[in-house]
Amino acid sequence: MNQPAETLPPPLHYDDALVAGVLKDVRTIAMVGASPNWVRPSNFAMKYLLGKGYKVIPVNPGHAGKEIWEQMVYAELGEVPGPIDMVDVFRASKDAGGIIDRAIELKDEKDIKVIWLQLGVRDDAAAARAEAAGLTVIMDRCPKIEYGRLFGELGWCGVNSGVISAKRPKR
Repeated sequence: MNQPAETLPPPLHYDDALVAGVLKDVRTIAMVGASPNWVRPSNFAMKYLLGKGYKVIPVNPGHAGKEIWEQMVYAELGEVPGPIDMVDVFRASKDAGGIIDRAIELKDEKDIKVIWLQLGVRDDAAAARAEAAGLTVIMDRCPKIEYGRLFGELGWCGVNSGVISAKRPKR
């Protein structure tokens, strides 16, 4: 059911340079809510990001100790070994605040720099807490989609990203 426009939060806008900079700087991603089910968006996004050279560490308490795409699954962020550049949240908006608060707690220990909430996931209050703690926050976006859009891959699929065009350049 659609909410009346007056109850919806304002749409989010992120500068392409910010998003591209995050995707260029990040190397290690903890994906909270990663699923071993190949039809789930988190599974496809994880596979794609691994293929782009990112180290993606799945975090899912229901699958801890198992592997997704040959990567060990951890129950929670605190169990992930080594530094984490970005926490990518594939959970419902109602769950995002707790995950963000845990990332804030671990930011110095794990060297976390970015919180990324997937499409449809938004928690403005938790985002404000993360930004106040010095973290970059991107909400309601998918790093897989943004990578393809910003680095020209969508044009390969017939989507007009404006990067690749069949039109003659204007002189």
